[in-house]
Amino acid sequence: MDPYDVLKKPLITEKSTSLLEDNKYTFEVDPRANKTEIKQAVQTIFKVKVEKVNTIRIKGKTKRVRNIPGKTPDRKKAIVTLRKGDKIEIFEGM
Repeated sequence: MDPYDVLKKPLITEKSTSLLEDNKYTFEVDPRANKTEIKQAVQTIFKVKVEKVNTIRIKGKTKRVRNIPGKTPDRKKAIVTLRKGDKIEIFEGM
């Protein structure tokens, strides 16, 4: 899998910004990607050293629009811990 296919987008929430103090970054990733693929993707794209990867699967919620039931898509997110001293520049504006 291409590294740019593994990482979809960075997740910027209140909780993820508080994790930046511990050098942890949060990304939405492809649901089929495993931890080693996520680690290699972050290391090749951002040129940093990854120490640890934690993944979370989030099931989609059932929603209703008028009288038609539907479902939001399932997602997978990864919390990536970097080596001390490494930073990812896209999160610097926070």
